[in-house]
Order: sequence, then structure tokens, then C-alpha cells
Amino acid sequence: MIATAQTTRTVKVDLAGRSYDILIGRNLLPGAGEAIASAMKIRGCLIVTDAIVAGHHLATLEASLGAAGIAHASLVLPAGEKTKSWPFLEQTVEAILANRLERGDAVVALGGGVIGDLAGFASAIARRGMRFVQVPTSLLAQVDSSVGGKTGINSPVGKNLVGAFHQPGIVIADTGLLDTLSPREMKAGYAEVVKYGLIDRPDFFEWLEAGAWRGILAGGPEREEAVAVACSAKAAIVARDETETGDRALLNLGHTFGHALEALVQYDGARLVHGEGVAIGMAMAHRFSQKLGLCSQEVPSRVAAHLQAVGLPTRLADVPGGAGSPDAILDAIRQDKKVSRGALTFILTRGIGRSFIAKDVSAEKVLDFLKEEAA
Repeated sequence: MIATAQTTRTVKVDLAGRSYDILIGRNLLPGAGEAIASAMKIRGCLIVTDAIVAGHHLATLEASLGAAGIAHASLVLPAGEKTKSWPFLEQTVEAILANRLERGDAVVALGGGVIGDLAGFASAIARRGMRFVQVPTSLLAQVDSSVGGKTGINSPVGKNLVGAFHQPGIVIADTGLLDTLSPREMKAGYAEVVKYGLIDRPDFFEWLEAGAWRGILAGGPEREEAVAVACSAKAAIVARDETETGDRALLNLGHTFGHALEALVQYDGARLVHGEGVAIGMAMAHRFSQKLGLCSQEVPSRVAAHLQAVGLPTRLADVPGGAGSPDAILDAIRQDKKVSRGALTFILTRGIGRSFIAKDVSAEKVLDFLKEEAA
């Protein structure tokens, strides 16, 4: 895989009657209003963002919408995973209604995965469904959560357990916005980048492993290449399986363990953010696969070595303050959305880029593995 010069790329999510484009490149935000106006004829919109993102990018988006003749209001929420909750969902819906936005108008999510998921869910339920735009400002959101129409909030019981499938009308991924992120946020987002290589693109993993990851974090042309590859991979899966009744579940590699850990730390971002949970989860999924005899020892060792080289956690012991007991982790796993009729489902692997959906996984085997991981 060879990184290419920085240009604006377009990846199409091909859904019958609801297809949309993902625009990828640097310096797209100043032209976002024009892009939105071209993709959907709207009179007005509500921008939903968080306090940190607003300080960097809100004025630029507002000016762009104004130049395109789109009326707009803004709602600035607190930053952090705890914003994906009932109180802020209510606040967002009420802001939509208070600004007299109509069904044909839009909600514009300017932020990372938290804002995108929350704003998308609000747009899905306000007036029984409004239009929606994603302007992702984190690496994690650009390569994963902004694409595919999954929206929702967390419950104290578990992550993303309340929500809806609601596709955006356009996604504008300005990779230059990532320059404002902290190293920790960039590394956490990278976990969702490398996930695509581990699912079914071993050549992509090898490219990342060989050093492309440094360019992604530093803002080189590798960044646009990686975002485009990840979005293309996800778009292809979403087109086949929009509502996750089949192989879209592969995108949850590492998430069964990771979501459980997030719930157990009560979504405290100081201890663990989503991408870090996914990194630990992916390393655990590969070690669990090896324990079950599905792959060689070299596979989980190679995955963990790469994640550690990037600066990501790979073990339960890496969670500040502890990750909880094996029994507590298993109990949290039982709340995973992929559980069906009480049976546990995991994304496991037979090798790098050879992931598959494993149903009816024995809870006893999971508990034994968790006890080993916690030792």
C-alpha cells in the first residue's frame, strides 16, 4: 500500500435510495456549507458540538453554513463519554424543537463519536426522523462511528444499548481537523484504523505495521490514505448488511471485551476511552482465539506488539484503577448487543485479517480466559 498525495477523495456508501458520500481531505470545513447544500436541500439546521471542538471549529462551520444560505443554530454540550446519556439526548431534542426545525431540516454533528452518536439519535427521533450530517473531528469518528448510521446513547447497564439506525446524508471528514487532537486521542482513534486490517485486510495491517502508523499520527499523506481505506472497507460492509444481521458484526472486533471495560469504569475517560478499550479488546480477542486453538501464538503476539509500539494498552492491567473481577467482566459482556437468546457471540480470528463471527461461545471458557488475563 502506497500513500498518495493529499487530495479530496469521495467514498460512496451505496444504500438503495439512501446512498451518500464521504468526503475525505484537508481543509474541507470552510466549504462544508456548500457541500451540505449540494447533497441535501435544507432550509436550516442545528449544529451539535462539544465545548472543546466548538473552541476550535464552530465559527468556521457557522461561517460556511451562512455563506451557503443555510440558517443555523448551535448547541454546545460538555465533552466526554458521559454526554452520551438520557439528559443530553433530551436537551438536544428540545433544542431541535425550540429552534422550530422541520422534518426536512438537518442536525449537523460537529465532533467525535460521542457527539455523532448523540446528535444522530436525536435526529432519528425528533419529529419522527430528520435529516442528519456528520462532520467528524476525531480519527475514531472519521474512520468508524460517522459512517454506517449507528446512533445511540449509553445506559448505566452497558454501552450503546439505546439507539437507532439512521444514515447521514453526507459525511465531511476534514483530516486537517485532527491536528488539534491530543496524542492520546489520536492513538485511541488509531485502534479503529488497525481494526480493518485485522478483520480482513492483512495487506493494510502490514502497511500500518511497517511504519505507516507514524505518518497517520503525524499528519502525513498516510492519514488520508488510511481514512479512505477504512471508510471504503466499512462502506462495503454496511452496503451488504446495514442493520447488522450478518457480517457487519465483524466491525465489532475487540468491542465485546472493550465495551465491557468501558461500562465497568463507568465511562470515565480519565481511566479509559473507547479506542483504548477496543485496543485491549482486540489484543484479548486474539489471545482468546489462540487459547481456543484457532490461531498460532505468533498472531496475538504480533498484534499486541504493534499496538504497544503505537502506545496503546493491550491488557486488563493497563486500565488505571483496575478493570474489575473476571466475574464482573463476564457479567458486563452478557449485556453486549450481540448476545442472542443468552448465547455469547465474539469476533475471533484464525490469523491476521482472518476474523469471523463465533456464536454460542461457552461462558465457562470465557471466564477461564478472563481469570488467566487477570492473573
